[in-house]
Amino acid sequence: MSSTKLNRRLTRWGSAALALSLAPACSYAPGTRASADPAQSVAWQSQTREASKSEAAPAPEEAGPAQASAGAVSADDSVREKSKDFDAKADVARASPRKVPAPAAAPKPSLAMPVTAEMAPEPEMDNAAGAPSTPPPPPAPAKRMAAGAVAVQTQPAEPPSQGNSFTHHAANAFTETATDRFSTFAVDVDTASYAVSRRYLNQGALPPHAAVRVEEFVNYFKYRYTPPEQGAFTVHLEGAPSPFNANRHFVRVGVQGKVVSRSQRKPAHLVFLVDTSGSMSQPDKLPLAKEAMKLAVKNLNENDTVALVTYAGSTRDVLSPTPATNLEAIYKAIDTLESGGGTAMGSGMQMAYKHAVKKASGNAVSRVVVLTDGDANIGPNVSADSMLNSIQGYVKEGVTLSTIGFGMGNYRDDLMEKLANKGNGNCFYIDSYKEARKVFETQLTGTLEVIAKDVKIQVEFDPKVVSRYRLVGYENRDIADKDFRDDKVDAGEIGAGHSVTAVYEVEQTGEKAPLGTVRIRAKAPNGTEAAEQAFPFEQKMMRATLDGASPDFRFAVAVAATADVLRGSPSAQGWNLATAQKLAEGAIDGQSDREEFAKLVVRARGLLGNSMAREAR
Repeated sequence: MSSTKLNRRLTRWGSAALALSLAPACSYAPGTRASADPAQSVAWQSQTREASKSEAAPAPEEAGPAQASAGAVSADDSVREKSKDFDAKADVARASPRKVPAPAAAPKPSLAMPVTAEMAPEPEMDNAAGAPSTPPPPPAPAKRMAAGAVAVQTQPAEPPSQGNSFTHHAANAFTETATDRFSTFAVDVDTASYAVSRRYLNQGALPPHAAVRVEEFVNYFKYRYTPPEQGAFTVHLEGAPSPFNANRHFVRVGVQGKVVSRSQRKPAHLVFLVDTSGSMSQPDKLPLAKEAMKLAVKNLNENDTVALVTYAGSTRDVLSPTPATNLEAIYKAIDTLESGGGTAMGSGMQMAYKHAVKKASGNAVSRVVVLTDGDANIGPNVSADSMLNSIQGYVKEGVTLSTIGFGMGNYRDDLMEKLANKGNGNCFYIDSYKEARKVFETQLTGTLEVIAKDVKIQVEFDPKVVSRYRLVGYENRDIADKDFRDDKVDAGEIGAGHSVTAVYEVEQTGEKAPLGTVRIRAKAPNGTEAAEQAFPFEQKMMRATLDGASPDFRFAVAVAATADVLRGSPSAQGWNLATAQKLAEGAIDGQSDREEFAKLVVRARGLLGNSMAREAR
């Protein structure tokens, strides 16, 4: 072949390669794991931002000025912003309809079917109004990238992920009281579902149906329940007409745990188990996790201790149990953490529990705190069941577990929740420094100290008064009625100061009599036998009008209804989120979290409208 022909052919090949490199379809998918080459990772971030700006659905009317100007930021600016602190993120990219299909357009998953959804792993804004979060600055980007490059060279590369994973549970249907008068479930104080869904909404996308768990929406918020004067908890019952159906009422069962002050709680021995795999390199993952740990340590007591274990391609014992007062040593150990490699979560669990069990006793709190995006794909134990089987003995010795989720794109919500449930602990999701403060500063004592375990609630409705009922949420906490008094059956835990709220939708017969009885069965933190209490649901607890109900009741109904709509519950078809919004706005009661929720409902209304408009086409 002549040199002229060869040069001409090479020119054509070069042009074709250049065209392919510029085509949006050739960029990495949002769910792809972090690249081993930092330069490639930055290039992917730039492509994602450009695609988002051109394809995103119209912004809801309530979007703040910072969000309205997001599309004006250039790709070069995006790359520079990616390397700055979390508080410079006014240009957070919304997920496009192509990247995050509207849940209504996707096939409805069957019961307990894993569901995946992809989203660009962008840092999250702190408030619905568009104010960026303001955490302390993470390590300088250049230093992180250089360290990451070295780590990737010495550890196995991490395989790609397929997106965020959630487990679908079919919504509870109405039950005829004459057929089954008992409703039995385990308590749940987790809040991860609300924080995850809030992040989707703040980034301009509806959360997948499977990501929405009604009980975790409702229990995210604080209610003004009176704490018990003695014992572990009190029960608060209330009901009122439904704003969505004139023939139905909502009833609320509220359980308030006893409050334990920071100075009164037991000594805590924490083992932080930190995911340092390559997927944790995003600013809203490992850097935010490091700041969250510092917040927790700063709020511990002088008798507490901290240990630090990491896992990536292999596990590493970074810090042996150290007094919490030695902040310099603990912070120094935290600052050394860098991301790179695979995800051997199972091996890390075993090492962390071996540390924790040494400190376990009836007079102290011993807890493993896992901080990860949940994507465990390398190691001897890769499933929740196999990991829990390997540490079951430690759980029986009193070690509890908290799972703290970070980031998007490969988030394993299904794994995180299952680990927390079986590990006698709780599950949170941190999308901002503000949320980190809520979990590790405001709620730290409740996060650490369990005041009652294997807590079960059973509501017995009187068929003469209630013809039908349904529990809104708690589908994955369902317990067989016959197992209510079987103390071998595992249930949920309540931490100090935590409250648990359950909302029912009921149809009454018109008979003016008590609706039924609420029973709670629970064990002491170190007990083996449960105690039971019963509380009558008197007719006087039912309000004649919704306006006559307490602000707490009205807000809980607004939250439960919104979550029921967002998850596509058949029983919520025809419900108007404008009604839920009005109900929430009238029950804010001076609480900033409630004000934020009301704004999220506005955003959800806009996104649902856009989704229905796309379906109509």
